Amino acid sequence: MNLPGNIVVGTDFSEQAEKAVAYAIELAKRLGAHVHLVNSWLMPAASMGEAALFSAEMIDQLQADAETAMKKALARHREVFTDINGLVMCGDARDVVIKVAADKHAELIVVGTHGRHGLRRALLGSAAESIVRTAPCPVLVVR
Repeated sequence: MNLPGNIVVGTDFSEQAEKAVAYAIELAKRLGAHVHLVNSWLMPAASMGEAALFSAEMIDQLQADAETAMKKALARHREVFTDINGLVMCGDARDVVIKVAADKHAELIVVGTHGRHGLRRALLGSAAESIVRTAPCPVLVVR
């Protein structure tokens, strides 16, 4: 078993995701690993009749907002750990994290969880659970 040299961390920039990022950074420091911070965004759900409401400018703004948030997160985290980069992609977070992990040959994925239970979890699903089930490498879930 090889210790992780590449760690992919999924983030939505929430407080819970920041806990996962902090954990991954501490682990990476001790292992001499590289951290790939990943954020994904989706166009808000709309019916076919409403789809025309989303202009190219609005979609560009969603991407720009996500990139701005990523730059701020990277600036904050680089104060304590410089071997970190960030990537923003359009898509479902579950799919994007898995794709980036495969592309970067990650040996570990770190994600946060909101710890939902019962009906809320059943209705909303669990990105962390989906990533655990489909990941090409071990997954560490931080709560």
